[in-house]
This record gives sequence, structure tokens and C-alpha cells, in this order.
Amino acid sequence: MSEVRRTPLSIEEILEKKKKNEALTSKPKFLSRKEREALALQKLIEEKKIKQAQLDHASKTDLSSKPQERERLGNSRNGGHTNSSYKNQKPKVSEPSINPEAKLLEERYMGITDNNRQKKKRRINSDKKFVFDWDAGEDTSLSNLSAYVDTVPRSQIEENRRRVDELNGIKRKTLTDVDNVHWSEKPLSGMKERDWRIFKEDFNISTKGGSVPNPMRSWQESGLPPEILATIKEVGYKEPSAIQRAAIPIALSCRDVIGVAETGSGKTASFVLPLLSYIIEMPTLTEVTKADGPYAIILAPTRELAQQIEQETKKFASRLGFRCVSIVGGHTIGEQSLNLQEGAEIVIATPGRLVDCIERRILVLGQCCYVIMDEADRMIDMGFEEQVNKILDALPVTNVKPDNEEAENSQLMLKYLGGKDRYRQTMMYTATMPPAIERIARQYLRRPATVIIGNAGQAVATVEQRVEFVSGDEKRKRRMGEILNSGDFTAPVIVFVNVKKNCDMVARELNRLGWKAVILHGGKSQEQRELALQQLRDGEADALVATDLAGRGIDVPDVSLVLNFQMAKNIEDYTHRIGRTGRAGKSGVAITFLSNDDQDTFYSLKQMLSESTLSKVPDELKRHEAAQAKFVTRKAIQ
Repeated sequence: MSEVRRTPLSIEEILEKKKKNEALTSKPKFLSRKEREALALQKLIEEKKIKQAQLDHASKTDLSSKPQERERLGNSRNGGHTNSSYKNQKPKVSEPSINPEAKLLEERYMGITDNNRQKKKRRINSDKKFVFDWDAGEDTSLSNLSAYVDTVPRSQIEENRRRVDELNGIKRKTLTDVDNVHWSEKPLSGMKERDWRIFKEDFNISTKGGSVPNPMRSWQESGLPPEILATIKEVGYKEPSAIQRAAIPIALSCRDVIGVAETGSGKTASFVLPLLSYIIEMPTLTEVTKADGPYAIILAPTRELAQQIEQETKKFASRLGFRCVSIVGGHTIGEQSLNLQEGAEIVIATPGRLVDCIERRILVLGQCCYVIMDEADRMIDMGFEEQVNKILDALPVTNVKPDNEEAENSQLMLKYLGGKDRYRQTMMYTATMPPAIERIARQYLRRPATVIIGNAGQAVATVEQRVEFVSGDEKRKRRMGEILNSGDFTAPVIVFVNVKKNCDMVARELNRLGWKAVILHGGKSQEQRELALQQLRDGEADALVATDLAGRGIDVPDVSLVLNFQMAKNIEDYTHRIGRTGRAGKSGVAITFLSNDDQDTFYSLKQMLSESTLSKVPDELKRHEAAQAKFVTRKAIQ
């Protein structure tokens, strides 16, 4: 049989074979579960065999190399005997008779015997171990000194402890220590930073602006002149409100102030009292100096608010011998010009009428160093920004504060300029901070201190807000009658509408229900508007029907109910409307009728109701589609 000659593979065949092998090895081979278990078992058996072989090889080499030592090792275990009865007996051979090599082998394979074992004491580091108990001898409590306590007076024990503490340099707090006393029981000198922080939290006061003085805790600690403190007592002001506590010390240090506070919080007194404190130190007006104008001006957006500020200011100014004049629309310019000719330390005015007097040369501001703007955001909303700028530009420029750190130095700001004039001081009160207000503040205020009471733009916390979905004027009139005749509310009440023509309709319905109503809106003359408010304050009228003209700053005592017959067009006007009740810490109720025409305010109204602790969001408003996202006007987008 002839052999088959094998030809060597060509290079191409070798490369092809190599590629096939690489392709096979590169792809993962799928194995079943049984195959994986078999491979794992086989691998385990092989590893055990290898380990056993290694152990056998090691034992054979050690024992076969020294048979004599192995024999001696066996004899030493049995005490020199080979009988099995001696297997369990301990060796009785003395230490010197044991071969050192055998001893080493025994220690290597059998371990150290009991006779030769050295007991090692474990060292316990007691320094790091915390012991919860103590020995009886270490007990120093009074239970072991009962005999001493029974025989020695308690005062003597306390005295001994005090002496020991003094020797050891230990200062223990006692019950009389000021650190354990509430801020209301501490002297002013004992107040610490923590106490002032708690004080501000108690009154919901927050300040910013740098180097802001601490609030005042009482009228006696306010730093006001004694004449004003006596007047405050005569008027009947017992405790200062939150805005008064925070703003008065800042104003007395001659700092510019931006006050953000809820309506009805006592803002008027917070700027009138520092103003009077400033005027007391100024020279008395004479026939010559009164022609230079007033020492201070107060700006208000509406006539009603200006006249209300005038009434509040006269409570204090008349007792101190100062004159206060209001300049508002609705009165003849000749009558107001006559009042100004007699001279006045304080002028309260609306922006439009004050600009008119300045342009006619009826009034100059040559010595005016104190400017107060109340409801500044409302003035901007009503389009008075240009008039406000004209008034501020008419003030003297020689007494403008420097725009640096010196404006925060109270001692330097109290410095006289030119013998009689001081640095100008500006106070601005606002509910919100729109861009126009920020522009005015940056231009005319110097390093102002900002005081925020509560949350800016929020409703008064003492007002319970109720919301009802009522559509149609007839249904609203019927529901209004049910509310007023329920006996839950007493006069006076205020009903708000959006347009003038609805005032007469609602007033007729109130009169039919037995509630004497008066009307207030922009179409009424100044005399009619003043008469309506006076009748409501004097109790001659039970209800006031008004537009948003009465929404800001109008103070009527003890208003039990504010009824929004129509929802306000924006949440800011709504906030000021319901602020006519719940004033001066008293509680009040605001009821609002809603319809689908008011969807633009649903989201903001829902948020305001949810933030109020006294109010509840009705389910219909909570589920309404318009209340799920904030409405954005086209003007805001632009």
C-alpha cells in the first residue's frame, strides 16, 4: 500500500485556517446549565487533587528525611513506652532530658505543651474604654452625705460650693442669670444678638441695608424726645406696632428708609413721629423763613389718603405747636394758597396738586429736607411717576447725602449744613417694588435701610378670606342680602365694585335691605367724598359702596366685613381692598363673589388663600383650570 504524500500547506491556507480559529475563539460559545455545572465540578475535583498531592508530597519529604526524629517523637508522646495504654498520659520527663531537636519538632507539629506554655496576659487599654459605673468610694453625691446635709443649712452648702467654684475659676449660671430670661424681661443692656434675632422673629421683622439699628422694644426705649413721648401717651398709643418698632429707630438715625408693610399696620405713625422729632430741633418759622416753604412734605396717591394722614399728623403736631396743611384736588387753589401763606412746617399733598402749586409759585421747597412717600407703588400705578420726579427735583440739592459709606454714619448724617439745613432724609413706603419704584429709590435715596414686615404683598393675617362663585347681578344681590341679614356682621361694612355705575345699583339694594349706604367714587366731588367717609366714621351710615378709590389707605375703625361684590382686576387691588378690615390687630372677614370673568386672578387668589391660616380654598377654585397656572398678560411678556 503506497503512502499518501502530504504536501505542506500554502501560506494562503495557513492564513485562512488562522482566521477561522480566531473567528471561533472570538465568538462566545453558549453552554447549557448542565454543561456549566459539569465543567465547574470537574474543575473543583482537579483543584482538590492538586492540593492533596501537594500535602502528601510535603509530609513524605519531612518524615522520610528524619526517621530517628519520628521514632523519638513517638516515644516522647508515650513517655518512653509503646503500649497504647499510655497514650492518654502526660509525659513526666524533665526538661533537660528532652532533645532540643525533638522539642522543636513537637512545637512545630503538636504545638506548645501545657507545661511549657507561657500564659500571655492580654493587655487591656483601659484609657480608651468608657466605664459607665464607678466604685462606691468614688461616689460624691449628696446621698452619701446625708448626715452632712441634715446638720448643715442649705445656704451654707450653696456658699461652700460658690467658694469652691471661685477658687477653681468656674462660673455657674443661676436662675437670675440674664441668659435664661426672655427678651421681654431683660434690660436693654442685657440684650444679645440672639435676643434681637428672636425679637425680630416674634414680630416678623426683617431688615437689610447694612448697619441697621436694632428695633425698639417699647416707647420708652425709642429715643424720641420727651415731648413726643408725652403726646403719644395722651393720644393713647400703648404698644408700638411692628413697622413702628423697626422704622422709627432707623429714621431717628437719619437713614433713608424703604418700608414694606401690610396695610393697616400703623405706617403713618412710623414716619410722622420721626418727622416731628426732626422738626422739634429746627428753628421756629418766622415771617421771613416761612416763605421758604415747609420743613417736610408727605406725598400720597389719593385725596382721601392725604386727608387721613393729615388727621393722624394733627393729633401730634397740634399738641406740639406745629402747623400741618394738606394740598389736594377738589378744593380751590386760592383757598390752599391762603393756608400756605400763613406758613406750615408740614405739607401733605397729592403729586398732581403739589406740582401745580410749585409751577404757579404758590409753594417753594427751599428748606425742605424731609420727604415721605406713602403708597409709592400706588402713585406709580396711577401715572404719577413724572410728577413725583418733578417734586423731588425741586428739592434743594445742597443737602443731598453722599452716596458712600458716610450715608450709613448716623452721627455724620445729623451734621448741620449751612447753619440750618441738614442732609435730606427720604422715607418711602410701598406694598410692592415695581421697576419704577426701584428707579426712584436708586436716584433719590442714599444707602436706604429696607424694613419688611411679614411677606411683601400679602394680605393681613387677621383677615379671614371667603370666596364664593356667584354669577349674575341678581344672584349676587340676593346672596349679599343673605349675608348681611344673617346677623354675623355689624355696621360699618364696605362693599367694593369695579365701575362707578354699579355703585348706585348696590347702594339702592342695601337701602332696601335696611342698611343706610353712602357712595364713594371718582365721579363725586371732594365735598361729597369727604362727607361720605365722615358719615361712615360717625355711624350715620351703615355701609360704604366704593370703587378701588377707597381701596388704599382709607381707615374706617371697626369695619367688620369687606364684601367684594365684584372681584378686583388684579391681586394687588384685592389685597388692599380686604385690608380695610382687620386693622390695628383686630380680626375681620372679607367675602368675595367670583365668576368666570375673573379667571385672570384665580391662580394668585388661590395662592393667597392657601398661605392664610384663617382662610380655606374652596374646591371649585382649587380644581378650576385657570387656578393651575399663573396668568401672564401680553404686557408682561413684552
